[in-house]
Amino acid sequence: MSQQACNMEKEITKKVTLNYLLHVPQEYDPNADRKWPVILFLHGAGERGSDIEQVKVHGIARIAEQDPSFPFIAISPQCPESSDWARQKDAVIAALDEVMAAYNTDASRVYLTGLSMGGYGTWLLAADLPDRFAAAAPICGGGSWMDAFRLTDMPIWAFHGAKDDVVPLSESEKMVQAVQNAGGSPKLTVYPEANHDSWTETYDNPELYEWFLKHSR
Repeated sequence: MSQQACNMEKEITKKVTLNYLLHVPQEYDPNADRKWPVILFLHGAGERGSDIEQVKVHGIARIAEQDPSFPFIAISPQCPESSDWARQKDAVIAALDEVMAAYNTDASRVYLTGLSMGGYGTWLLAADLPDRFAAAAPICGGGSWMDAFRLTDMPIWAFHGAKDDVVPLSESEKMVQAVQNAGGSPKLTVYPEANHDSWTETYDNPELYEWFLKHSR
């Protein structure tokens, strides 16, 4: 997995910079016609800062680091200290655009996921750009129920620990219920004995990746 730096100008007037980890599957061939699915992963609050290695502690970045054959192009940006994904969303999308332009990627199979603070970021970005992502998997996060109407056509699979004492289970329940009330069909998996770490079991489960790949735009 390589470290990249996104340094792009958006709409001419705004310059955004963000470091990110990039995983390219070992089978990737730039000269082949194959287009690869993409996962955008948003880490939690504990991995913010300037040490990009911290991003590998949990989640997709850890999975991709351990498995060179992980069959997605994975983009794992690092949120700066004292910031959050809401304030970094332009930079995150710039990083995604940069990778999509540079590699053989499938624009119809771009998936979004994140944990804790990144779970909140997942709900936020999915609502902001519902036409960009084929599916989203927010883990132990939450969002604004007022955004639910933007998410009715997006496949969403949320995850949470029933005993989470950092982000209450009600945060995921509120969002899933709001999207259902708006006419969507999200699903929620609750781990009865899990505390805040509901991501290890989720990202270790092959069913998540099979579910992602069932969806395309």
